[in-house]
Amino acid sequence: MSRLSALSVHGATPAPSIPMPLNPKIAQVLDMIERAKRPSYHHQTPQQARAAYEKSAPILDVAPAPMHSVEECVVPTRDGRTIGARLYLPVAPSLAEPLPALVYYHGGGFTVGSVDTHDALCRMFAHDAQCAVLSVGYRLAPEHRFPTAVNDADDALQWLHREAATFGIDAARLAVGGDSAGGTLATVCAVLARDAGIRLALQLLIYPGVTRYQDTESHARLANGYLLTQDTIQWFFTQYVRDQADRDDWRFAPLDGTRDAPSFAGVAPAWIATAEYDPLSDEGAAYADKLRVAGNAVTLVCYPGMIHEFFKMGGYVPEVRAAHADAVAALKAAFDEV
Repeated sequence: MSRLSALSVHGATPAPSIPMPLNPKIAQVLDMIERAKRPSYHHQTPQQARAAYEKSAPILDVAPAPMHSVEECVVPTRDGRTIGARLYLPVAPSLAEPLPALVYYHGGGFTVGSVDTHDALCRMFAHDAQCAVLSVGYRLAPEHRFPTAVNDADDALQWLHREAATFGIDAARLAVGGDSAGGTLATVCAVLARDAGIRLALQLLIYPGVTRYQDTESHARLANGYLLTQDTIQWFFTQYVRDQADRDDWRFAPLDGTRDAPSFAGVAPAWIATAEYDPLSDEGAAYADKLRVAGNAVTLVCYPGMIHEFFKMGGYVPEVRAAHADAVAALKAAFDEV
């Protein structure tokens, strides 16, 4: 079996004014997925979807970068439980020269994904940016519905801020980041960090989901055929929310959630990546605008010819490595400015 045929189906900046064709390698990925006829996530149980994603997630990823150490950590949560987190250190810890750190939240619609599915991506960030990375194993839906993932994400950030010196990390140089649902968590944690008095260097948002009802033009135009489908998006959220009222909570929808919505002024600078053929692209651009209007520094990059999940295709699609380099450069610049 080829690595493409084993893939599973995930089932704003507007696109460039002159649309680019799909990247040829991306088109090959989509064609192989279509011909494999594997069931979409919304036709599976959450447990089946998780198993499928665990198997397929590394297939197109970059090779795992070597680390000085990789440590499995136990993070206490506000409900008296614990979650796992994986700490990547690219070099030996030093009290004299503590490392900056990225707290990273994996994607997967709050329902699938793990520190394992995003291992290579986190290693890349740690190696290329020369920073520590804490990859957070927040609890998944439907066993743990909203707002458990949000609380876990915030608890992990607060924990690393408290314990930073223990690991040779500089608590004054922390960033948050994530892809897709993990990008949502990172946006929320950036606001919560501001409220807690934690000054973050950057929020690194990779095709984040930030809106209540997925009714943007890109959602309509790209509802099917580009890996992440509208049916799968709604299936993810059916697993995640307790009821429809949760969609109005700002922690579910940082862009347009009205329930208990805070000010977005004074949050960390943002670097936001969207993909031209991703249904989430419009809301990513709209969130960039919201942050700018609130007075924050924002860099928005729409990657032409790309689809949702493209950041995890760097081992097969050469152009993805340029996007990785952009994200790494943003991290390094943000850490250097602290």
